[in-house]
Amino acid sequence: MNNEKRMAGDYEIIHAIHLGDKEVVFGENQRDEFDLKYMCGYHTSNELIGTYNDCMISGDYLEIMKLFTKRVDMQIEQIRSEQEKVTVSMELVRPDECYPNDYEKSIEDKIVAIRSDVLRREYQTGDRQIYLVTGGFGARGNSRGNAVFATNLYSGKQTRWERRDIQGEIKPECLPGWVKERLSVLQEERTKIEKPKEMERL
Repeated sequence: MNNEKRMAGDYEIIHAIHLGDKEVVFGENQRDEFDLKYMCGYHTSNELIGTYNDCMISGDYLEIMKLFTKRVDMQIEQIRSEQEKVTVSMELVRPDECYPNDYEKSIEDKIVAIRSDVLRREYQTGDRQIYLVTGGFGARGNSRGNAVFATNLYSGKQTRWERRDIQGEIKPECLPGWVKERLSVLQEERTKIEKPKEMERL
């Protein structure tokens, strides 16, 4: 068990809620000499580094706790607003609607579902779950690599997953209608990008 304290400067993080693109944190400094004992801020991170920003400090516990809960509410409303703009079904793809994630087989150029338990709880929705695999050593059969690169079929954003995160290739008869439409759009976009490259070689 890891008992190491999580610190933001001199403040120990005692409360943290990650929602959407940010984590709201509440810190306490037991040794502050100026009675600025409490802190509320945001923590954001990527694969390389994490940073604390927009931090507010005060000696008034309730004031900082009120700010903490307000920021949590703001993140909730942001996610709710994003969900209201989604134009497709957000129903998750079930494991029985996928072929098993057979590590001996390639999943390159396959439409897959991400395991719902590896998605953040607020993102456990169909529009966040369904991807087109575009490459990575982990996408190949009998590979020692784990990285799987894929494009989200709703947003078009490219993401890196681990092969163990894949629930499986979605069975053709279980593909939502919107997936087929989005796949067609993505294929057209890829064709437009590839054609100029072919002309450059002529």
